[in-house]
Amino acid sequence: MATLITEECINCGACARRCPNNAIYEGGAPWELDGVSNPALAPDVYYIAPEKCTECVGFFDHEECAAACPVDCCIPDPDIPEEESALIARARRMHPDTDFPEDYPSRFRKS
Repeated sequence: MATLITEECINCGACARRCPNNAIYEGGAPWELDGVSNPALAPDVYYIAPEKCTECVGFFDHEECAAACPVDCCIPDPDIPEEESALIARARRMHPDTDFPEDYPSRFRKS
């Protein structure tokens, strides 16, 4: 599932700097994908564009935004459940010049 930033966000921006997909935007700012601008998903707090979120699959074995958040407001979005295979496919599509080996990092593979 995509990650969600809750209303408890303090707008520090720590999460945005760590996102490998540039999927995190400041509240009120439009988000962009494939050259298309889309309206902001939240007016007042940082938010994650679900179409760009890979839950850091392919990059880390954890969600970087959640690790960076000082108030623990980056949580799995229960309304957007996704499989690891869909997340790595998205990462490969968004980062065509990146080599993702078969043993790519994923929170789904944590022991």
